[in-house]
Parts: sequence; structure tokens; C-alpha cells
Amino acid sequence: MDFLSLKKEALTEWNDLLNGSVPVIMVGNATCGRSAGALSLIKGLNSEILTRNLDCKVLEVGCIGMCYHEPIVSIYNPGKPLIVYGNVHENDIEKLLEAHFNKNEIIIENIIGTIGDNKLNDINSLFDNPVMKPQERLVLNNCGIIDPTNLNHYLANKGYSGLQEAFQLSSQKVIERIKESGLRGRGGAGFPTWKKWQFCKDQKSDIKYLICNADEGDPGAFMNRSLIEGDPHSLIEGMIIAAYAIGANTGYIYCRAEYPLALERLRLAISQAEQNNLLGEDVLGSGFNFKIKIKEGAGAFVCGEETALIASIEGKRGMPRPRPPFPAIAGLRSKPTIINNVETLVAVARIMQNEPGWFSKFGTEKSKGTKTFALVGKVKNTGLIEVPMGITLKEIIYNIGGGISGDKKIKAVQTGGPSGGCVPANMIDLRVDYESLTEAGTIMGSGGLVVMDEDNCMVDVAKYFIDFAHKESCGECAPCRLGTKQMLDILEDIVSGKGTMEDLKLLEDLGKGIKNGSLCGLGQTAPNPVLTTIRYFKDEYIEHIQNKRCPSKVCKELIFYDILPDKCTGCHICFKVCPASAISGDPKELHKIDQSLCIKCGMCMDKCPEKFSAIDVYPGNKVLED
Repeated sequence: MDFLSLKKEALTEWNDLLNGSVPVIMVGNATCGRSAGALSLIKGLNSEILTRNLDCKVLEVGCIGMCYHEPIVSIYNPGKPLIVYGNVHENDIEKLLEAHFNKNEIIIENIIGTIGDNKLNDINSLFDNPVMKPQERLVLNNCGIIDPTNLNHYLANKGYSGLQEAFQLSSQKVIERIKESGLRGRGGAGFPTWKKWQFCKDQKSDIKYLICNADEGDPGAFMNRSLIEGDPHSLIEGMIIAAYAIGANTGYIYCRAEYPLALERLRLAISQAEQNNLLGEDVLGSGFNFKIKIKEGAGAFVCGEETALIASIEGKRGMPRPRPPFPAIAGLRSKPTIINNVETLVAVARIMQNEPGWFSKFGTEKSKGTKTFALVGKVKNTGLIEVPMGITLKEIIYNIGGGISGDKKIKAVQTGGPSGGCVPANMIDLRVDYESLTEAGTIMGSGGLVVMDEDNCMVDVAKYFIDFAHKESCGECAPCRLGTKQMLDILEDIVSGKGTMEDLKLLEDLGKGIKNGSLCGLGQTAPNPVLTTIRYFKDEYIEHIQNKRCPSKVCKELIFYDILPDKCTGCHICFKVCPASAISGDPKELHKIDQSLCIKCGMCMDKCPEKFSAIDVYPGNKVLED
């Protein structure tokens, strides 16, 4: 079937969905939805619909982004606004169906927004929901709206029209279109996409490769996973366009094996594309051949680095190699190779699907377009967001994130994952673009945003990230292998009350040495969390070192638990749960904690009845103070 016929068939199906007489029930069935109970919800929905003999369709869609509201159910009656409900569970099914199918009502307590004006595919019209209002969904526009397993849904929403447009142009013209868009690599470094492609295109070689990096090893990051789960064909389309531009006939998707649903939907999408001449030999009759293979990664963080990823695909241990030559010159099997991450390639598809200049209308002068982020940590509205470049951290945290959980004070924002840095609360007006973040000592990274509040100890945060970097180091180069271990040892001394003021200077010197001497990006950025916390939170380090106190009451060796004499009733619960037998006292008598035996596990405070609240935690080491 030719492309026009495919498109016509897809539009017919989509229009029947929009304008038919049958209501549509959409359930978020990505990983976040499933973890909240979406699979049992779908099973219950189908069963109840069958029991009631209702005439409607149930669609399984991807993540709309509001992960904290999962499971999410959207009900669409043709000609009416789409009603979006959050936190819907099996016991809500009867109430939901009764309201919509028998009473023509909505359930106020569960509603989280609507999409109006009969525009099912216009996610930007979601209103009465502060999470969605400030967003610009260019890359995520299909996620949560279309069925990711249905090729027709993608085709009906501009799908593969970008590829068709690319085939009307020369490969050089495609590169120029990407240059005009201002797209920079969304994998972290922000290198201009067109320039990378041009290097590869200019190489004379009988074989060239395109690789999609979907490894996504940052703790708390799930942008790539959600994109693939919700809109896999957009990645495939972007890959074909990129391959056409550089002259590659083979592509690889390097995806971590811990993403089973993403891999399942990718394999289905690849099969659908092949069956419809959108992938494989003579794509859309253009004479261009392109095939995609999937390589499952084993979860090594270092394989997110280009040359280590290439080594892994070649069947070798995932270890970086010196550059130059860069992969665009000599990459996979020593052939010219382009590696782009998922978001970059999906953005390519969107750019080609729209008119020239569309993408560059968003963002700043040097950082064009939008960026997806995994917004996590001590923020009320966690989830997947897409915002224009240049938005401030404050707008993201308070306008989209809803502020800090428990209405506590914000302390810092970690950007860029383990390779990024911590931005303090007094800098949350910082704009989110490549230049501003670099100037602040951090990076954009692939898009992780971890929000921290007053209960987070920044020394402990630095220790966590340097411990992660040390464990994930491939060990090839000494600065990273030995330097991160030495930094970790020093931080462990500091959080246990054994640090000295000289350690701060040593940490800074080590950090600079590791950045300058390491072979790959992992080592070159590993010290960032430590260096930025020393830069912005030096007072916390000093408090740990000089006063042997952890102000945030996190570091076990520098805190103590004690029983409040005026509140203890001798209920004996803490006595029973203490694993170290550190609590003494007879029933109905005042209890005491032997600080020399206490292991700081906190079980006594956790189990103390809330009505008494007779145990508290304090900064400092009581044994040392006494």
C-alpha cells in the first residue's frame, strides 16, 4: 500500500474515533500507570463494560506526564470535551461508568483536567490543570493521547509525514533544515545536531551507522522510557530521517534491558513499519534502504558514553576509548557513526513534520526548542514534563511541580543526574538552558531534575552521587577509578565526624584533577555534585567538620535520638522494637536510650505512637557532647 493510501486509512480510523457515536475510554498504560495498578484497572473496566453491555472503546495509551495521578483514565464522548481523571482504581469503575453512561455527569473529586473543543490530539489545550498549562508539548504531543501499538493513530497525527517531506529534499537540505531549527543534542552535551551529522555525511565510506542511545542510566530519569512507551513510531521516523541525511543504511537502538515495556513496543513498531514499507528496502519507494536492530544493554551507566556504547554493540566490554577520532569519523566497526539520544531523534521527526522555523520559535537564542524533564524528589507533582528552553527552575518547581512536598523550604535542585550539579535555593530564578546551567557549574544532562528540601543533607547528597559514579566507573583510567574512590573516602570521613578542614581543599583539587584527566564524560563530570555542593553549601561541610553536627539530621554518626521526659508514658513499644537493646525502662515508667548502644536506625521514633511523639532526633553526637 502506498503512503497516501496508508494515510487515508489512518485518518478514517482516527476520525471515526473522534466523530463517531461511540464513547472512548483511555487508560494510561505505561510503566508508571502499570506500577499504580493500570493492568488490573483495564481488566476490571473491560469486565464491567461487558456486564453492562455498553457500546464504547477502551484504548491503552502512554504516559501523559502526570505520573503522580496514575492510574489516569480519560473519557471522551464525541463532540464533548475529554474528561481526564486521576488516581482511578478498580473500586471507582462502577461509579465512573454510572456517571458517564447513565447520568451524564462527571465525578468532581477525581477530575484533574479537560481537553476541550473536540480536539483530542491537542494536548496543549488541557486547561484547569497547572501542571499542563506552562508546558509546550512538541516532542510529547502524542503521549497519553494515541494508542502506541496502533500505527494508524500515529499516521493520523502527522506520523511519517516528516519522512515523506525529507524524501522530497536532498540529504544536504535535510541537514540544513535541522540547522535552521537550532536543534542541539538532548543527550546532555548540547552539541549542534546538524554539525554532528555534517561531519559524518562528509566522510567517504561504503558503510555508515546510526545509533539511538536509549540507555538512560541516570537515577530518577525516565524521559526516554516514557517517550518510547507512549510514541515509539516517532523515534523510528526520526531515525530514518537521520539515516537518510547522513547516508546510513543500518541503525541500532541501544536500550537498557530494564525497560521491558519500551522494548516490547519498539519491536512491535519496527515490525509494523517494515510491513508497511516505512522501514526496510526501498522505503516509501524512495530507493533508500534502512533497517533497525535492537541491542539490549545490561545497565552499565558508562555505556551511555558514545564510545563505550559502541564497544558494547560490538560485543566487547563497555569501556570508553580516547577521542579523536570521534565516532562521526570512525565509530562502530571503525565506520562513520552518528549517535543521538531518543529525544533528539523524536525532535527531528517533529521538525520535519512541521513548517520550517516552527521549532526555533520556542526557547532562547542559543538554546532552541523545548526540553523534556523527569521532575522528581521533594516536589508535589512528580512526573514527565516538557518545557520551553529558557524557563526558570522556579517556574518548573512551583508552577508545574506545585511546590515542595509538605510545604517545606526548598534547599537545592540537582540537574543533569550524577554528572550534574546542585543549584541552591537562592538561584532558582536560573534559566534552564545550556549556557546558564554551565555557568552555574552544572549541566542540562539528559533531563533529570531532582528537587531537595530542608531535610536533605547536601554532604550526604554529594556522597551518594560520587558513590554512584565510583561504582559505575569502568576502571580504565586512573583519575576516575582512583580519584572517585578517594573523594568517596573523604566524604565518608566527613559524614562520620572524622573530617578536617583540609579535606575541603583536597576534594576541590581532586575534583579538578578528575575532570581534567579522565578519559570520558563519566569521569569528566563525576565531581560536579561534590564541587557544586562545596561551592554553594560550604557551611554544611564546615558544620559537619568543625561542630560534628548534621543540621539536616541525616548523617547517622552526627545525630542522636532521645526520649522526651515530659512525653514518654512508658508504653514500652520502643523498648520492644529496638534491635540494639539500647532502650531501658519498665512499663509505665520513663524510658532512656543508651547512646553508646544506639545504632541510629530510627525504629523507635517510627514506632512511637503519634499521640505521644515522645522521641525526637537531634543534630550532633550526644556521646561526644557528654
